Amino acid sequence: MSILEETLAAIVPADQAAMDAAWQRWDSIAKPLRSLGLLEESVVRIAGITGTPAVKLGKRAVIAMCADNGVVAQGVTQTGQEVTAIVTENMSTGDTSVCRMAAAAGADVIPVDIGVARPVVGERIRQYNIRRGTADMTQGPAMTREEAVKAVETGIQLVRELKDKGYGLIGTGEMGIGNTTTSSALVSVFLNCPPEKVTGRGAGLSSAGLERKIKAIETAIQLNQPDPADPIDVLSKVGGLDLAGLCGVFLGGAACRIPVLVDGFISSAAALTAARLCPNAVDYMLGSHASNEPAGRMVLEDLGLKPFLYANMCLGEGTGAAAVMPLLDMALAVYDGMTTFADEQIEAYQPLT
Repeated sequence: MSILEETLAAIVPADQAAMDAAWQRWDSIAKPLRSLGLLEESVVRIAGITGTPAVKLGKRAVIAMCADNGVVAQGVTQTGQEVTAIVTENMSTGDTSVCRMAAAAGADVIPVDIGVARPVVGERIRQYNIRRGTADMTQGPAMTREEAVKAVETGIQLVRELKDKGYGLIGTGEMGIGNTTTSSALVSVFLNCPPEKVTGRGAGLSSAGLERKIKAIETAIQLNQPDPADPIDVLSKVGGLDLAGLCGVFLGGAACRIPVLVDGFISSAAALTAARLCPNAVDYMLGSHASNEPAGRMVLEDLGLKPFLYANMCLGEGTGAAAVMPLLDMALAVYDGMTTFADEQIEAYQPLT
């Protein structure tokens, strides 16, 4: 049995008994019922993920999958491919937005070279390069099926390693010039939606650039004919190595019973792919923010995930996931530390009928 097959077989629904017990704890706390909204729901979801109402997050990390995309040859980006390598190396030195935000949230950033076009150097970079960037998907498949599976399994194995090291919360991030194009292609296929409905300007495209981007996605889908019933086929034909790696992170989190925060649009496209491979994997995902990309909210709605933030963010890297981590800490501060109605000898609130 392959690592991917073994992982899919290990994913089971979240623990309903643990979630019921977590709701009982919330409802006993001396405050109006369910008044912290999504903060309460998130703790309950984590209880179901970990299998216990005694929720502890432990160490946290943002895994940033970094890879290049051959489709940039079609003029679908504002910046050149060389930026991917530069930002990946800056993640190693802490000089990116997600590094600063993650530090404030007490999280480690783990940059992964899973497909950067040139070799990158940096003490913190995980060197798992599968190929030096994908092929141009408008000319044929972005990668082979075997490469896509290897990338997914890389994400799975990284989560297994983090679990062994005591990590209890993972955020997803990425770096890859052109990856809003591949993400839009995946979403177009999985949601059976025309490319123009799910494609945005990414990191600042002109109107002409947006038209080129939509045309590239249309061409790639028409040429490669990805099968929406076969998520690995879709990944290999119109996806990217960063997306495949993140898909593996979501699947690995589900198999290891670790909550995984969906970042923005690119991360959500990877989460959608994981959900198509294994619907139960969604039980182990938490939303973070609603991306400014046109399909950002569409994907979250399809997954049934609620974003904490509506902040007009579209940076990526894992910044949205990092921004939400302190909110989870605040939720747990109430969940763990508040007195109960019984402690205060106050009559408990009753659910409205």
